Amino acid sequence: MLFGALLVQPVASKLPADGSDRLAYEQNTIEVVRQIARSVVAVRVMAESEPSGAENPGRRFAGGSGFVVDGAGRIITNFHVVAMALGETTDEVVELAPDASLMVSFLDSPDEEHEVRVLGANPDVDLALLELLEPDRAPVVPPIALADSDRVEVGQKAIAIGNPFGLHSTVTAGIISAVEREQPGVAGIEIPYIQTDAAINPGNSGGPLLNSAAQVIGINNTILAPAGAFAGIGLAVPSNLVAETMGELRAGGLSGFAAAAAQLPDRPRLGLQISLRVQDYPEPLREQLGLPDHGVVVTGVSSGGPADQAGIRGPEAIVLVDEQPFPVGMDVITAAEGEPVRRAIDLQRVVLEREQGDVVTVTVWRDGSERSFEIELEVVPVEAD
Repeated sequence: MLFGALLVQPVASKLPADGSDRLAYEQNTIEVVRQIARSVVAVRVMAESEPSGAENPGRRFAGGSGFVVDGAGRIITNFHVVAMALGETTDEVVELAPDASLMVSFLDSPDEEHEVRVLGANPDVDLALLELLEPDRAPVVPPIALADSDRVEVGQKAIAIGNPFGLHSTVTAGIISAVEREQPGVAGIEIPYIQTDAAINPGNSGGPLLNSAAQVIGINNTILAPAGAFAGIGLAVPSNLVAETMGELRAGGLSGFAAAAAQLPDRPRLGLQISLRVQDYPEPLREQLGLPDHGVVVTGVSSGGPADQAGIRGPEAIVLVDEQPFPVGMDVITAAEGEPVRRAIDLQRVVLEREQGDVVTVTVWRDGSERSFEIELEVVPVEAD
C-alpha cells in the first residue's frame, strides 16, 4: 500500500531573535552564576572523636557551604555546619574544640584551603559568621547582596549554589514552592523557612538561594526527605532573618534564645507558657472564636508569677478538633513593646534583652478586644515557661 507524502510543518523557533542558542531564562541563570559563584565557598570541618574502628579513627569530617556576605570578607554559613568543631562557647567568644579545624576554599582555587574561625553564632536561626585568619591570602571576591525576603513570591525562580557531596560550586535551579513554612530549626525554635524545589543535598547547607537578580533570598538549610533522599522540598533561612542577626554575629560570641537557655534558671521571665500560635488553629475554629490575625496563645500561667500578678489569663477550657486539643477562653499576646508578636521567639527576644525588675508592656487580645498589660520581670521556677 502506498501512502501519500507526509507534509511536515516546521515548528516556529522560540530562540532569541539575536540568533543565540540560549533562551532568556537560561541566559539569566548563566549570568547569575557568573556573577555570584566566585563568592560561594566550600566549608570543611574536622574534629577529633573517640576511636571507632573506622577509617581514620579518632577523626570526623563534615562539609557544607557558605558565601561572602560583607566587604570585610566575612562568610555566612549554617551553625549546624560548624557545630561539630566547636568547643567553649559563651556570649562573648566561640572557640574551636582542641584539634578541630575549619577551612574554606574558593572557586578560583578549589584545592587551596584557608583557615577560618567562628566570629559569632546564633543557633536560633542556625547561622554562623566565619572570619578568615589570613585574609590577605584569600581571593578578593565581592559580597553577595541580601534581598528583601518579605517580597519573595511563590512561583518565582530560585537558584542554589553550594557544595553537595563535596562537589564544589554545584548549581541547581527551581522555583519558590512556599514561604513562611514554619519548621523547628537546629535549636528547636520555629523558623519561617522559604521552601524551594531547587535540588538541595548534604553539603548545600549554608550556601545561598538566589533570585534572578543575583541576590540572596535565603540560606539553604535542610530538606524534608521521608525516604532519605532529596524529595523536592528544600528549606532556606529567609534573608531578612540573616540581616536581622548580622549585628549580633559581627559582635561575636553565641547569641539568641538557645544560647541563653542554660542561664534560664537565673534569668528573669514572664512566668507563662506559650506552645501555640493563632495560625496553628484550624480556620473554622479561628473564625468561631474571633481570634486576631496573629499572636501567640497563652497556654499556661505560673501561679503568683509576673504574668499572673499582671492579670494575664490562661485557657478556660479545651476543645477537640479532629481529636487534637485546642485551648479556648485564653489571652493571646499580639505585641510586645509595640512590636508585633507572631511567634514565641518574638516575645522571647524581648524578654532576653531585659533584666530583673524591668517592665515589659504586652498587647493582649481577650474576648474580641485588645488591651495593654505591664509585666514586671522576675526570676521564676524553670517549669513556668
